[in-house]
Amino acid sequence: MTAPANTAPRPRVLLADDYPGMVKAVSRLLTLDCDVVGSVADGSALLEAVDRLKPDVIVLDVNLPKIHGLEACRQVLRTNPNVKVVVFTASMDPDIKQQFLDAGASDYVSKTGVEDLLSAIKRLSIGPR
Repeated sequence: MTAPANTAPRPRVLLADDYPGMVKAVSRLLTLDCDVVGSVADGSALLEAVDRLKPDVIVLDVNLPKIHGLEACRQVLRTNPNVKVVVFTASMDPDIKQQFLDAGASDYVSKTGVEDLLSAIKRLSIGPR
């Protein structure tokens, strides 16, 4: 008996974006290859959801209400260092990108490149957990 070709577990993804249309579209795209375990619309909800849902990857918008995306990224990674954070944003400002990378984000992807988002999640999900 041969093993299935793809035995890697599907990454568990949590979406953090305050725009419902974007959450719906991204969720639809990702469910083909990932388990979307939830979505939140603000930074404080993200901090609560990470501990409860235990995602492998967080898709994070820069501008979140209550707790800004940058601070949420820092706090998440402080308590969950193995979680991968992919910043998914319309802002491609190099200074903002560098701030997120310095805070520990694993990747920074433009919202105009949703295929790039899926590629980043797949790349980050390969290897030891």
